[in-house]
Amino acid sequence: MPKMEIPEGHVLTEANEDYLEAILRVEEESGASPEEGIRSVDVAEKLHVSKASVNKALSTLREQGFVEQARYGKVVLTEEGRRYAEDVWRTHRTIRQFLHAELGVPYERADEEACTMEHALSKDTMARWLAHLEANGISID
Repeated sequence: MPKMEIPEGHVLTEANEDYLEAILRVEEESGASPEEGIRSVDVAEKLHVSKASVNKALSTLREQGFVEQARYGKVVLTEEGRRYAEDVWRTHRTIRQFLHAELGVPYERADEEACTMEHALSKDTMARWLAHLEANGISID
């Protein structure tokens, strides 16, 4: 099976971007402070994956400096990890909003398709799209 290339501006695989995004979303949904961190089991539940899968991804993200986690402790995004996660989550919301509000795609399908598309667009293309939407009065946030 050929290895998928990581689009320009992305440094993580699609799966690892999903883990970062999930960490941020769990943090936001739980009301946890950034310093407090979140439980890895909550990430597993959010993504519908095993705790072992989360632990493997966290190991990679820790090695790359995107998260911190003491042994069996809570997961905390580093400053760089938070920036990356916020970028992925904003891209997701932008695409979802466009598909749903502008094209009439049902919300659930728009959300699923946004999750796939967010990884395929270069950072430059996404920035241009967002600027175009904002220039045309389409608010995403």
